[in-house]
Amino acid sequence: MRHDPHARFGLHQTPAGQIIRLWRPGAEWIDLEVSGRIVKAKREGDEGVFTYIPEQPIGANDYRIYHRNGLLAHDPYAFLPTIGEMDLFLFNKGCHYELYNLLGANLGIFHDVRGVRFAVWAPNAESVCLIGDFNHWDGRVNPMRSMGASGIWEIFIPELGEGEKYKFEIRTREGYIRVKSDPVAFYSEVRPLTASVVANLNAHTWNDQRWIAKRASQDLNRPIRIYEVHLSSWRRYDTFFPNYRQLARDLAQYAQEMHFTHVELLPIMEHPFDESWGYQVTGFFAATSRYGTVADFQFFVDHLHQCGIGVLLDWVPAHFPTDDFSLNRFDGTALYEHDDPRQGIHPHWHTAIFNYGRSEVSNFLIASALFWCEKMHIDGLRVDAVASLLYLDYGRKEGEWIPNPDGSNYNIDAIEFLKHLNSALHDRVPGVLMIAEESSSYKGVTHSPDEGGLGFDLKWNMGWMNDTLRYFAKDPIYRRFHQNDLTFSLLYAFSERFLSVLSHDEVVHGKNSLLAKMPGPDWQKFANVRLLYSYMICHPGKKLLFMGGELGQWGEWDSQGQLDWFLLQYPLHVGLHRLIRDLNLFSEEREALWERDFSWEGFEWIDFSDADKSVVSYLRKASGAALACVHNFTPEVYHDYGIKLANVKRIKEVFNTDALEYGGSNQKNEAIVLEPDHFRILLAPLATMVFEVEF
Repeated sequence: MRHDPHARFGLHQTPAGQIIRLWRPGAEWIDLEVSGRIVKAKREGDEGVFTYIPEQPIGANDYRIYHRNGLLAHDPYAFLPTIGEMDLFLFNKGCHYELYNLLGANLGIFHDVRGVRFAVWAPNAESVCLIGDFNHWDGRVNPMRSMGASGIWEIFIPELGEGEKYKFEIRTREGYIRVKSDPVAFYSEVRPLTASVVANLNAHTWNDQRWIAKRASQDLNRPIRIYEVHLSSWRRYDTFFPNYRQLARDLAQYAQEMHFTHVELLPIMEHPFDESWGYQVTGFFAATSRYGTVADFQFFVDHLHQCGIGVLLDWVPAHFPTDDFSLNRFDGTALYEHDDPRQGIHPHWHTAIFNYGRSEVSNFLIASALFWCEKMHIDGLRVDAVASLLYLDYGRKEGEWIPNPDGSNYNIDAIEFLKHLNSALHDRVPGVLMIAEESSSYKGVTHSPDEGGLGFDLKWNMGWMNDTLRYFAKDPIYRRFHQNDLTFSLLYAFSERFLSVLSHDEVVHGKNSLLAKMPGPDWQKFANVRLLYSYMICHPGKKLLFMGGELGQWGEWDSQGQLDWFLLQYPLHVGLHRLIRDLNLFSEEREALWERDFSWEGFEWIDFSDADKSVVSYLRKASGAALACVHNFTPEVYHDYGIKLANVKRIKEVFNTDALEYGGSNQKNEAIVLEPDHFRILLAPLATMVFEVEF
């Protein structure tokens, strides 16, 4: 019975005729409706088995059972399996890309009856039972059927609908009972409750077809300016957690006004602990219920698309928490993770590490990524902590890891997983952006898998971020000794397709806000932030800014609070906010700042040697257009500063971060002295000046 309850229960043909055998432990009597008649089943002993012999031949759909609540429902054990052999084959091979249609709780019509098909992977379980409100959480009532060597257990519950809470009760081979949430659940109870919830993925009617079609035809030679957002602390509403629909309208409008092309959400996959910011994922197919329903989240994505804003998600395939209700030792064994802690436990986060060499596990993760892009219309994923996947000894001391047979430290299984992941997504979802947060010097992160690369579209430029912030934190009087921090990034700028970032990680845990990092009096702090952002905009690569940076927040990001919107009543903060908006629009309109982000054809040094004055200058180039970007990293005004650039026919200042409307001192270049081999300008303090150049 434990492996195949359907073989004993349901409607069966015997030599003597048909028999209905029912399983209702604890019941004193059972009534049935058979071919329109109400009849009583016969109780067989005290085990919970009831039988009825039909008077004439019937089919599986011709009888129903009265439940304790008085409702009629078809018999779950009357139906043949709802999973085909090809589904099982593809899953065990690791390439069932629509795994969310196979596992989890899927609403539908099976054998002409509406209900929910439940399926879960637990190959080492002795038995699996479905529990929920519908059976009073009694693990005896609905044992599931094993689908053989696939390791999948299945049951179809007729007449069950959306909103039902459920879990799986798993008996291990050692006889222990483990109660688990569904790894492929589409929705969950609001924390701290942990039951999975049956959800309808098709309740929302999408209206973003034009956006999706346009996305499929786009390449990377376009503006990409990302606004990184933590949903619950962006803006407070009447409740602690705002609804996806509220956020959709306000965030879309704000992103439009500020001229960002995308928003990137810190992980919104279901997670039990608020303070993890979503990085401790327990529901890889579920948008967290903190902010609303599945349909609410789909509305969020749809609305932003209709407003011309892309939606990216932070996605965490590097590890998962060890909560008892989740993936950890799911069927009593190390199923999703490695059994050996030298491979299976992350030393930094004390979380479990996925076993990427197991085809079903890599399939689970790839299907999760595809789920967000295919079913939720997400435009791309920022893959967290890629470096921790790539190396067996990541964060470990000698003796704490298992090297490859040749002694190397590359995680070969994880590398193959990442190649498979990116290939599958690019093949099935044209135009999707796959972004790696990768902090090591691994070569080929954004190169094609056919060329030995990992296949990502973009890589976070962590080196640029660290060098630049370290430079800006120094008093300007000492910056002359650290010019290399500014120029070093150009030695590798085109080795990968980079995304320059000023991310959430840099404004927490004692690192200070962007504004508080800056030295000097207030006017210099604000000028430095304006200079920092404009320097990022001018630097090769796509762009990302974490929320709050545009406001000039004094304090670090507080995930339990909200952004300090009240700062926008003060002139310096208003000026910075306006600068971010205008600079985004300016870069949108100037193809030289994005058309050739990944090639030396789009960049040319003018002068990086003036360390004494802490000034650098260079050209950003596109077909038929060129901009000269000049950065002064000191609070000094340099009159009649010479920029060596030959054969210039015409030059005009087109952007200046020192403008009065941005809170600057308004040192501008109304007239520029143009010589055969150089031009002379007024160089504003702690400022970026951009000049339109015609040769």
